Amino acid sequence: MKTRIATAVALAASTALVATPVLAQKASALVGLNGAPAANAENELISLGFKNISSHRGSGGFVNSYWWNERGDNCVVVESRDGQVMTVNDASDQDCGHHKGGDAGAAVAAVAGAAILGALLSHKSHHHEDKQHYNNVEDEGHYERGYNDGLHNAPYHNYDRSNAYSDGYQSGVSQRNANLSYHSGRGGYHATAQFSDLQGARAAGGMDTLERRGFRQVDNFTSGNTRYSIQWNRDTRQCVQVTIADGHFYDLRDIGRHPQCR
Repeated sequence: MKTRIATAVALAASTALVATPVLAQKASALVGLNGAPAANAENELISLGFKNISSHRGSGGFVNSYWWNERGDNCVVVESRDGQVMTVNDASDQDCGHHKGGDAGAAVAAVAGAAILGALLSHKSHHHEDKQHYNNVEDEGHYERGYNDGLHNAPYHNYDRSNAYSDGYQSGVSQRNANLSYHSGRGGYHATAQFSDLQGARAAGGMDTLERRGFRQVDNFTSGNTRYSIQWNRDTRQCVQVTIADGHFYDLRDIGRHPQCR
């Protein structure tokens, strides 16, 4: 199946490149990549003259990768999950670090503040709820300041009382959590077992994985249609509460203490 998909993608991409070399750089001509293995899609993009600029892991296992094509002078974003391409969309030049017109970039920098000039427009299109940057330069600057504050765990400081700052801050917090999803939340020198990567997993498989990682269930209870499982890891001293709904792990968190975690 993967071989057929890869072949179809290669044929679609090469045909588009020969027939319409300019349009081949736009996302509309890359729809053949949808559903393809991410590794195959990456090879195809490189063969079409694209260069990977950055990749961003988000919540739910989604990864957004930005690609720039110098010949076509455009940027596309590839959204993938579990190693498979979900969508390919056009993105703004600034998402790939190419700003058409220096005045616009300077205006945003002036609004956002000199402190983040070095990280100008560090947020990308996908960080916005509608996956589009603001057309208004001032709103975009407020969003950028909020995003950076949230990303770097700075105090919420919306002195402009801007909705754009508020939205940006929340997006920055979400990206920070995604960046640190590997972290147990604990410090010190003792080893810890990973569990946050299981959020959204099917309950049956998730329970098996927790057991392999040294956890055992010491308590469980239900509330309505939601089940709660208390998992204890004796070696790492982790006490994790797992919230299960609709057959999936809805939430996992280290609660520190529980009467049965001993």
